[in-house]
Amino acid sequence: MTPAFIGIGSNLGDRLASCREAVRRLGSTPGIRIKKISSLYETDPVDYLEQDRFYNAVVAVETSLSPDALLKECQEIERQLGKTILIPKGPRTIDLDLLFYHDQILNAPGLQIPHPAISNRAFVLVPLTEIAPDFIHPALHTSVAETLRRLNVETSRRDVSTKIERIAAPGWEKIPLVSNGPS
Repeated sequence: MTPAFIGIGSNLGDRLASCREAVRRLGSTPGIRIKKISSLYETDPVDYLEQDRFYNAVVAVETSLSPDALLKECQEIERQLGKTILIPKGPRTIDLDLLFYHDQILNAPGLQIPHPAISNRAFVLVPLTEIAPDFIHPALHTSVAETLRRLNVETSRRDVSTKIERIAAPGWEKIPLVSNGPS
């Protein structure tokens, strides 16, 4: 089994339910075993700012799937949960990103590992650092905790703030959803 990390994000509809269902489906996919799940964070959008805030988390998995097969499974879960992209970097019901696949570096059409934007994405680095602070980024040769520290230094120099708020501790994917009465 190969270790890998998958980023989860949602900012349309019931964000919590979408993230929980994505985790559930990942865990029930043959060839994927969930090892750790970060806290759930509410984060400001990046790049395309005219949209609602996101819920973000990172899941550590072990997999017998190849990188391509793991990506295809993530894309199938996105499709099943209704992901559509009308605006690049825009709103989405669910987003699953293959962040790392062990220590592999892969640049293929449709798949880059490590995910190319990790080093300047606090919404990925904060939850990733929570569950795997010592994981070494295979291209940067630094731990994800050090990558986050460097990003915080750079962002403070540019006076750019991205609000990242922890809204649920590890185990959030098991918390019962609030019901609005009988259905």
